[in-house]
Amino acid sequence: MIGWLQDLSYAIRQLRKSPGFTFAAILTLAVAIAANAVVFGALDALILRPLAVPRPENLYALAHENDAFGYESYLNYVDLRDRNHTFESLTADNIVGAGIDTGQGPERGWGYETSGNFFDALELKPYLGRFFAASDERGPNSAPFMVLTYAYWQNHFKGDRSVVGRTVLLNKHPFTIIGVAPPGFIGTFPALTGEFLVPIVNQEQVDGQNLLNSRGTRWVSDLLGRLKPGVTPAEAASDLNAIEAVLEKNYAKDVSHVSFSLSRPGIADVFGGAVKAFLAGLMSLAALILLAACANLGTLFAARARDRSREVALRLALGSSRRRILRGLFSEAVLISLAGGGIGLWVSVILLRGLSSWRPFPEFPLNLPLNPGANVYLVALLLALLSGFLFGAVPVRQVLRTSPYEVIKLGTNPSVGRRFTVRDLLLAGQIAICAVLVTSSLVAVRGLVRSLHSNFGVEPHNALLVETDPSRAGYDRDRVPAMQKHLIDELQTIPGVAAVGLISPDPPLHMGWTNTSVFADQTIDLRASNAAAEVVLYQITPEYMQAAGTMLVAGRNLSWHDDKNSPRVAVVNREFARRVFGAEDKALGGYFKRRDGTRIQVVGIAQDGKYTANIAERPTCAVFLPILQFPSNDTWLVLRSTGDPQQLGAAVRAKLREVDAGLPSFVQTWESELSGALFASRMAAMSLGVLGVMGALLSITGIFGMAAYSVSKRMRELGIRVALGAQRKEVLKTALGRAFKLLTFGSTAGLLLGLLASRVLAFIVYQATPRDPLVLAGVVAAMALLGLMATWVPARRALSADPAILLREE
Repeated sequence: MIGWLQDLSYAIRQLRKSPGFTFAAILTLAVAIAANAVVFGALDALILRPLAVPRPENLYALAHENDAFGYESYLNYVDLRDRNHTFESLTADNIVGAGIDTGQGPERGWGYETSGNFFDALELKPYLGRFFAASDERGPNSAPFMVLTYAYWQNHFKGDRSVVGRTVLLNKHPFTIIGVAPPGFIGTFPALTGEFLVPIVNQEQVDGQNLLNSRGTRWVSDLLGRLKPGVTPAEAASDLNAIEAVLEKNYAKDVSHVSFSLSRPGIADVFGGAVKAFLAGLMSLAALILLAACANLGTLFAARARDRSREVALRLALGSSRRRILRGLFSEAVLISLAGGGIGLWVSVILLRGLSSWRPFPEFPLNLPLNPGANVYLVALLLALLSGFLFGAVPVRQVLRTSPYEVIKLGTNPSVGRRFTVRDLLLAGQIAICAVLVTSSLVAVRGLVRSLHSNFGVEPHNALLVETDPSRAGYDRDRVPAMQKHLIDELQTIPGVAAVGLISPDPPLHMGWTNTSVFADQTIDLRASNAAAEVVLYQITPEYMQAAGTMLVAGRNLSWHDDKNSPRVAVVNREFARRVFGAEDKALGGYFKRRDGTRIQVVGIAQDGKYTANIAERPTCAVFLPILQFPSNDTWLVLRSTGDPQQLGAAVRAKLREVDAGLPSFVQTWESELSGALFASRMAAMSLGVLGVMGALLSITGIFGMAAYSVSKRMRELGIRVALGAQRKEVLKTALGRAFKLLTFGSTAGLLLGLLASRVLAFIVYQATPRDPLVLAGVVAAMALLGLMATWVPARRALSADPAILLREE
């Protein structure tokens, strides 16, 4: 123990003697540890961390293997719940937005509609009051009870315990607060801070429509279940698929074929493999950053050991053991690793907490649970110690082969010619890693540029979105259409508004959308397996196309004469026309059928576009129906402005209050709403860009260290060459030739690796391709610039060699 303390004391003195080396080493490792800690913190929070419920280890979410979102109808859920043999309990919940009035006027709120067994299945205990249960469900709208989340109770009721028993209005319907959920529980979707929970049987009061008995409408967003002891997820999935096969046979018209799979509930489960692939890719690149840092530090440590070869030889000659010397070197490495790891962890904690408070989608109460836990601290410590061992082990062979006699006689440790050494290979590997990171970051930027210039099918510029729902203000279904028309007419009177249109249930590029099956007109058997296409369905007013900037390429637009007394008509996009009718010219005037057998005539064809929040979606069929023929409570108003739409916000809010002060609404520009669809591309560009900059910094320090060391060791040789008449070009070739060879070799290897990694990058970045000529040219230019920056100072020093001074010093 005393020996280790002496080694640490000696290591501290040695590091203090070389502040430049110490600072560079600690900073290099801090950058790498920070990058890995941030990425792992996100991985831990979004994938590894379980829900804040008891016994999360046997809790699983149900998903459809052939569907990105595992929505189910309520009737299907009931059958799955009652007929399965593998779950202790199976519960359902659905995220919902509603107008909530606690006595201070209506405001927009977000919560969960849940099945009656929800709290019992999750084994939660109320913090205050009680929870509703399955026994409270006695049919539609039979359980007007509300449970508040702990955070909402604290923020809106200041922790008032008398809140239990109080009545609040949810979409103008009275609900009684019966309890408060425990702290930390915000719902089953960790990315959304739920504010309340209500029984799903009251869906009509909360959503404005009753879908409880509609087997063909899949709207329940989340099914969770606890497996029975000894049951595997594969066995449970097989059990559910057997039930699904029976339902498909008995209700062929309403139930389409799906295959169930089970996964841990969380954000990654909701968004499928996209989040996992993105984080896995980032984790791989962060690991490359760490490897580059270790290679950099290994090069520095090897050079430092070479400079101290005379000291090592003297210690060996005086009787010190090689083991003791190596222990001292490892002590220095451990001190640097702990200092760099500590600083990197501190920076990562600041970044993760900053990301936790980030709100990229202002309309949703998003929760990014990125506050680091014990796992992040432990991983950072292990990475720091492992890194210290890796770069500390680089000079071991050099020390073991040191000959005291040769070093003292020659003044340095003899080297073997000018062959490439381990240090050179480490530097080349580091440059290759840097080139991979630079390639990835440029690919991400190009992908973002392509995203911004994609064909959206709408023109978000100079457009304002107003989201509301008359049913939340107490309007029944019969009064909603008149209210929607009144809103359009009133908003049209605002100066600066060129057009106002309505779309339902959600506008293109929004976080929500509605899919349905359509059938060819000649199809008689309307079971799901016979569908001609899956389409995204919208209900619109005639002015929507103009307000949204959607171009009609053939036929006519919808009109206000297309009401419930007129033949059913629709405008479809070009992809729909090609897929259902085989060609666009065949679609116009043709008919298709909905699931309920309704025949609809195509009267117009609109341009293709993007319809979901996934900017990388495949070509998708879209159908636009007249809202008077297919009414909907969901109301999104699109205002086309003649100027800056931001300036219309205040006038729009004032007009809405004038129409109905009790009507909750949310106003934003369409470009702000577009942030959701571009979120993945922007995050990829930002994340990979930061990693690319980190890799570039490490590469610069590595090349600079190698070039500076090479020049310093060959200054006398350079002076002699200058004295003998060598040209500046020859001096630079002698001094920096090896550095440029390594830069060329490493950059070429990294670029080839980047090309080979195109499939991996395609999972991370929309339209990613390293084969883009601009990307290739950018990588070459970036690496050349990095080499120039790293060798500028050593080159100036080499060219300033004065033979007279150098020979006199010798």
